[in-house]
Amino acid sequence: MKVGLFIPCYINQLYPQVGIATLELLEKLGVEVDYPMGQTCCGQPLGNSGYEQDSKGICQLFVENFKAYDYIVGPSGSCVYHVKKHFDILEQTDDVKRVRKNIYELCQFIHDVLGRTDVGASFPHKVGIHKSCHGLRGLRLGSCSERMDAHYSTEEDLLNNVKGLELKTLNRPDECCGFGGTFSVFEEAISVKMGKDRIQDHIDSDVEVITGADHSCLMHLEGLVNRNKQPLKVMHIAEILNSSI
Repeated sequence: MKVGLFIPCYINQLYPQVGIATLELLEKLGVEVDYPMGQTCCGQPLGNSGYEQDSKGICQLFVENFKAYDYIVGPSGSCVYHVKKHFDILEQTDDVKRVRKNIYELCQFIHDVLGRTDVGASFPHKVGIHKSCHGLRGLRLGSCSERMDAHYSTEEDLLNNVKGLELKTLNRPDECCGFGGTFSVFEEAISVKMGKDRIQDHIDSDVEVITGADHSCLMHLEGLVNRNKQPLKVMHIAEILNSSI
């Protein structure tokens, strides 16, 4: 298979180590990875802010950059969900349909397409998962507490096979962190309070490292952790799955 690596803009600009970890992890798993140099944003920020029609050019450029690949893989549940579910603003050509069908969040790709749960990682720390809303309720990376489904979690399956890692159980394991893109700007006080609640849950659960599949949520939590000088480290799940400590 030929995989196109999609690295969201905020990871490219602020967390390049996550993009590198994603590439290295996929290559360790024997995947042939290509990085289209012309890629830009997926259009989600404009869409979330009510300017969906203005994002058509960005969305079409995304399709042009990734239409030739068997699969498109990105370390961001929210961006992948946007492409999968909101590119209906474009004319549904064969290329658009192909891109929407073949894009996967990183954990989902490893778990569902490659059929792997053990990636050979080692990370001897106590870890808590922040399950993002888009990943959990959009891409269905796991079961939700408001539904009467049998429990499952793509992220848990992968982390439970990391050598030395102790996965901690949270009191409210699938609650929103309050980021919500521009919500955190326009509703700052509510966003901060929600984020603080999530951080306290991790502290109460004896977590050392908060992880997740959406670095937008992790960025929000990391900002609060750093500002309040709390004893937690924040890492994207790609960094842990690529680790050999």
